[in-house]
Amino acid sequence: MDVLAEIQAFLGCETPESWIDMAKDPVQLQLLLTDHAHCEKKAASTAMTLMFRYVDHLDLLDKMSRLAREELVHFEKVLGIMKRRKLRYGSLSASRYAGGMHTLVRRDEPDRLIDTLIVGAFIEARSCERFAKLAPYLDEELQKFYLSLLKSEGRHYQDYLHLAQSNASCSIEDRIALFRKRENELVLEEDSEFRFHSGAPAQSLLAKAS
Repeated sequence: MDVLAEIQAFLGCETPESWIDMAKDPVQLQLLLTDHAHCEKKAASTAMTLMFRYVDHLDLLDKMSRLAREELVHFEKVLGIMKRRKLRYGSLSASRYAGGMHTLVRRDEPDRLIDTLIVGAFIEARSCERFAKLAPYLDEELQKFYLSLLKSEGRHYQDYLHLAQSNASCSIEDRIALFRKRENELVLEEDSEFRFHSGAPAQSLLAKAS
């Protein structure tokens, strides 16, 4: 099983076609790329936060250091694409996706660390799945860029999942199943905002876009 097939099995559901239809609309390109850039920056920030919070976890420090550097390179590449296309990068409200996932994170350690890492695995996995589904509909430059991200994002998903299991004293399958249920709800339910990790666009959003 290749990484993408593994990721699809891990996620348990595919991105709704209505999200793909909206994401491939050229009118939505600036919004999509802006939020993508924000996601890469947040991913680097999350990795750095984990490094500062868990200073005695050597394997975590190694993997998160590498991840943070890669995410910042991706951030810079998205900015470069936007600059070449004369698209403006600015502030943007966050989607409900990450916040919705983090509501299930437990407060006490090591449970907090394990759950946070599981959330990271889902975010990276969903990003990878969307890159793969969206790439065929994009222009040559963006298609090449999104396909180039699959290997690193897939590795990030595996790193997060490995760290979650290695820091647990028993199987984490029940926690994964819990987060999978929540993640699927966030992805499949109608969403009033369009973002890189948003759910199926609500009818009001589709009407506005059209």
